[in-house]
Amino acid sequence: MTQTKQTNASPITLQEKIGKYRWTICGLLFFATTVNYLDRQVLSLLQPLLAEKYGWSNTDYANIAAVFQFTYAISMLFAGRIIDRLGTKWGYAWALIIWSLAAILHAYAEPLGRSVSPLFTTLGFGALPVSVIGFMVARAFLGFGESGNFPAAIKATAEYFPKKERSLATGIFNSGSNVGAILAPITVPWIASHLGWEYTFFIIGAIGFLWLFFWFAFYETPDKQKRLSAAERDYISSDSEPVLEPDSPASAEKVSWFKLLSFRQTWAFAFGKFLTDGVWWFFLFWLPAYLKAQYGLTGTQVMLPLSVLYSMTMVGSIGGGWFPVYFINKGYNPYEGRMRAMFVIALFPLVVLAAQPLGGISYWFPVLLIGIGASAHQAWSANIFTTVSDMFPKKSVASVTGIGGMAGGIGGVVVTKVGGYLFDHYEALGRVETGYTIMFAFCAMAYLIAWSVMKSLVPKMKPVAI
Repeated sequence: MTQTKQTNASPITLQEKIGKYRWTICGLLFFATTVNYLDRQVLSLLQPLLAEKYGWSNTDYANIAAVFQFTYAISMLFAGRIIDRLGTKWGYAWALIIWSLAAILHAYAEPLGRSVSPLFTTLGFGALPVSVIGFMVARAFLGFGESGNFPAAIKATAEYFPKKERSLATGIFNSGSNVGAILAPITVPWIASHLGWEYTFFIIGAIGFLWLFFWFAFYETPDKQKRLSAAERDYISSDSEPVLEPDSPASAEKVSWFKLLSFRQTWAFAFGKFLTDGVWWFFLFWLPAYLKAQYGLTGTQVMLPLSVLYSMTMVGSIGGGWFPVYFINKGYNPYEGRMRAMFVIALFPLVVLAAQPLGGISYWFPVLLIGIGASAHQAWSANIFTTVSDMFPKKSVASVTGIGGMAGGIGGVVVTKVGGYLFDHYEALGRVETGYTIMFAFCAMAYLIAWSVMKSLVPKMKPVAI
């Protein structure tokens, strides 16, 4: 196996020499991702209340969730492309504006559904309840806007961090998804119980606009960033690909999707996302329904177990980002060190197989075991995203991330639709727990399968030359 000799230096001394402004940018990405997931999770926490109010079945809710995932998946393909062209600063800003407005739109789902139901009837969806139609439309806009978060964040990370620090930076900003998932069960039931579910969507959705002020105040690309020291700028670009002249034919070239799809590295990333993103979607969208269906927990009763579960995932996100550094410091190149770390991480979700057998003792057993599985997903996510910037030049990072994000979103649609069908089917038989057992088995095995596919497609580090 090829090993690259690493230069050891004191982290504290190194930070003093080169500066730390890049971590300010990481902080901005962290808070944007927090808002992203806070907006995303409001509906799952209100699902028991809305299902009772509107008489939704599990399939109705699965259809609403699947529209978000499908729109998110398709939009990810274009979001990466758009952000590569607009640049990180304006691409990220427009994404947040669109998804924040869409989050607020959920508050008006019922009148929205009435206004567009004639169109749905014309398209052959007349049997859907008005409330379902309204939430489907709102979720579609939310999926479109939120699709820009990760391509923009990964592109900003590639701009501001050398390769050896990118998985840690990705792990830190990706932990914002965990913070959003923690804040949601703390705030959403309280707001809903005191002000109503409509105000919940409105208040949570408006938070994103606060981030825009800090984004425009602190973000510029490194070559324009006045707060960045010369030493830190040199450190950031220490392992970058050669910079081309602005008017050179190679720098102006736009890399086509077909060109990107010709590389095994693209397919490795896409398959890894397809097989594992649905697990996180399942945990995010179905856990409140699971706790109600099997343990009768609703409203504020889910605050503590969900807060504990998502607090655990922060450890996985940041720890997973650090883990490859252990192997890189031993001499492995970034990709090989990352793949070794990802194999170890893929073993942890296997504990989810014990969630249902031990659930008869206490609901805390599945909560904690699922927490370990969700934590492993965040560790996995921090690393799989970084494999893109390990192997692709910066000009194509957002586009490849978008392709993988689309694959992950489609995987999420499949998991959500299958879950909704299984839960309705086994609930009708009086054995809804069987449906969850089947879904947990998939969640446990998905990462080892994904790692095997990725390793077979790209056995060794092989940077893409475009």
